[in-house]
Amino acid sequence: MTSSALLRRLAPLAALLVLVFALSLFVPDFLGPRNLRGLLLSVTLVGTIAATMMLVLAMREVDLSVGSTVALSGVLAAVVIANSGSVLLGVVAGLLGGAAVGFVNGVVVARLQVNSLIVTLAMMEIVRGLAFLASGGESVAIPAERFYELGSGAFLGLNYPIWVMLCSFALFGFVLNRTVFGRNILAIGGNPEAARLAGVPVTRVRILVFVAQGLVAGLAGIILAARITSGQPNTSIGLELAVISACVLGGVSLAGGVGTIAGVVIGVLIMGAAQNALNLLNVPTFYQYVVRGGILLVAVIIDRMRQTGTLGSLGFLVRPRAPTSQPAPKREEPHG
Repeated sequence: MTSSALLRRLAPLAALLVLVFALSLFVPDFLGPRNLRGLLLSVTLVGTIAATMMLVLAMREVDLSVGSTVALSGVLAAVVIANSGSVLLGVVAGLLGGAAVGFVNGVVVARLQVNSLIVTLAMMEIVRGLAFLASGGESVAIPAERFYELGSGAFLGLNYPIWVMLCSFALFGFVLNRTVFGRNILAIGGNPEAARLAGVPVTRVRILVFVAQGLVAGLAGIILAARITSGQPNTSIGLELAVISACVLGGVSLAGGVGTIAGVVIGVLIMGAAQNALNLLNVPTFYQYVVRGGILLVAVIIDRMRQTGTLGSLGFLVRPRAPTSQPAPKREEPHG
């Protein structure tokens, strides 16, 4: 590995260390055990979904429907539990709802060759509408206390949502780095046509990745419903931007073909630390929107810099070179 490549890989970790050091100086109780545990619990929703968003972005696609999928899955689980009394049926309904959204996204993107940005943008609205229709426009209470264990229970001192996030990191990090399926994803992101000519089943891989994204978003929605003890159709608005920001901050390229699970973990922690600091400092919500949008903008610029390798490739930072003035050639007068 060259020194420049090593620096690019270590840059997210250096940014996280600098951020934590600065916050420990200026934000009271930031490094307190209670706050750190709360910080870890607060990033579970973004972290769980970011593990599969990494696969989608590495494949040169994007999924903007994850926030709505979280809401729909939570509502489906709540409605089924409220009507049947079965926690198992509610969990299955939520997972199937998330997987169905991912399957539709994958088929339209892979089979019909429609841009994933447009497809998932449309699905974001459709799925959010379905969540409101399924819930009747109101939150759905879950009358099963044992379901709450999914959100508040703990094992070895860590809450179940944290374990789910860690398992998501481990599973999809293994898939990306240690399996043929993961190498196919990176190959498709690097050059889809070359991957197709090399025998990679591009269509099938794309559909499976979107199904995995929907399934994990559905699981995250179920856990969120367990934490808030109800299905909320208006929850997780804007979640997709936080997930994409975390991935890009962690080194996943929007141009595809590049991504590491270690980078995604760092990106998730950067997003969580920034949000936690804003809350500890009692920064008003309106300003937090500005900060989160700024983080996304910085992440995209960093991704562009990472692709080109130099600041100068950002066209607006480079002043066009003035054309060199040269004397006009003298015109020879005809003789005679």
